[in-house]
Amino acid sequence: MSARATVLYDAPGPRGVRVNRILTAVTVVVAVAVLVGVLAALHARGQLDAAKWSFFVTRGTSWTTYLLPGLLNTVMAAVLSIILALVAGTALGLGRLSAHRAVRWACGVVVEFFRGLPVLILIIFCYGAFAFLAVVPPRQLGLTAVVVGLTLYNGSVIAEVLRSGIEALPRGQSEAAYALGLSRRQTMLRILLPQAVASMLPAIIAQMVIALKDSALGYQIGFVETVRSGRQLGEYYHAVLPSLIVTAALMIVINYGLTRLAERIEQQLRAGRARRNIIARVPHQPDRGVTTKDEATVDWHDPAHRDLRPTYE
Repeated sequence: MSARATVLYDAPGPRGVRVNRILTAVTVVVAVAVLVGVLAALHARGQLDAAKWSFFVTRGTSWTTYLLPGLLNTVMAAVLSIILALVAGTALGLGRLSAHRAVRWACGVVVEFFRGLPVLILIIFCYGAFAFLAVVPPRQLGLTAVVVGLTLYNGSVIAEVLRSGIEALPRGQSEAAYALGLSRRQTMLRILLPQAVASMLPAIIAQMVIALKDSALGYQIGFVETVRSGRQLGEYYHAVLPSLIVTAALMIVINYGLTRLAERIEQQLRAGRARRNIIARVPHQPDRGVTTKDEATVDWHDPAHRDLRPTYE
């Protein structure tokens, strides 16, 4: 397997390869030693006994009563908050680029205010405010507070991501649109915004991972999400640590799936036409040791592509 050369990292030579292999071997040995030490400590305290793990298999209520409902609440809070955050972030991001100074100033204040506050404070404030005003049914109070808190924070972050993505586009695109007679609104919605969303899509999906993890902060206001349900399961069977380990494994699997989705979409965006279908397989060129134009843009190698350039004998 050949190493790739990039702008920030040159392909290592023979000596560099040896050093990397030695450091890798040392890291693996240290990691294995730490893992063995942790397992030995857990075994000495009886945390690896079969009785503390068997209820995940023998007791179906462990999943139907605790883990799965908590996981469902976590996913529900994350999905609702990210959908609302996309809507709010798009509106605020476009507002920060508005031609009206008052709109830019107001959107800027909202974005900077909520982006600067910790998510936990937002969730606790929403919980207290909704409970005091009695605008939400008590059974939905925790979910609503978590969703609103995550929406305010992630919406502000997405607004900044979208604004930076639009401002990073070449100015010639908007100038060409104005030259063709398009208005500022048409230029933004038809020319600039689709390109910015496409380029910022991996970052937006990464923000979904953050929203999913931050939903665990609802633990502080009594929201029954994955962490709280795992803790309750562990306290019921007197096996808190095994329950939290299984809960952490579930979160890792979900977050890993979202991360892989972000990587897949990023590959699609770099593959030209393939980005029209994020499920389609992305074609790859043979590894040349460096990232070439043919590797970064594989449109020319699409099976359905026809080269229309004239050829001369």
